[in-house]
Amino acid sequence: MDAATGADDDRPSGPVPEGGAPFLMSACLAGTRCAYDGGAAKEEVAPAADARVRLVCPEVMGGLPTPRDRAEIVGGDGFDVLDGRARVLTQRGEDVTEEYLAGARRTLRIARATGAAGAVLQDYSPSCGCRQISDGTFRRNRVAGQGVTAALLLRNGFRVVAHHEYDASAPFPPDPATPRA
Repeated sequence: MDAATGADDDRPSGPVPEGGAPFLMSACLAGTRCAYDGGAAKEEVAPAADARVRLVCPEVMGGLPTPRDRAEIVGGDGFDVLDGRARVLTQRGEDVTEEYLAGARRTLRIARATGAAGAVLQDYSPSCGCRQISDGTFRRNRVAGQGVTAALLLRNGFRVVAHHEYDASAPFPPDPATPRA
């Protein structure tokens, strides 16, 4: 997939190892310049050479441009957004909740279509945060919680791993994260 364009190729990329499980990865972690500021992730992740990785950028796939205004979840975390109790707002106050939900749903469709075992995601992101997200004050304060895409994947039984927890030398997926109902 071209994360910058959101191309519709749902096939896993890379060689297929014997018995290896495919998984999704935030495209910014692999060096794709799709982060809100137009760059890639500050901490890039190199999957194993034989990994079956499908790169995704839920924010771009939801219709947001690169670069784009920084956004945070206000009023909760990704589970609260899924349940209609929180919103995703830009620093300017623009409501981009629908774009985040659309990208999360598209990521879920790709995970199902590719038989992904889970995802390695960029922690702290309002889409991909697995363990921590920003607190909604736009002061870069982090709190425990999940982004919209991570929450939707967890709710649907997929494992999510924060980028700083991923070990390319270990089989994927690692021990499952516990989803919140």
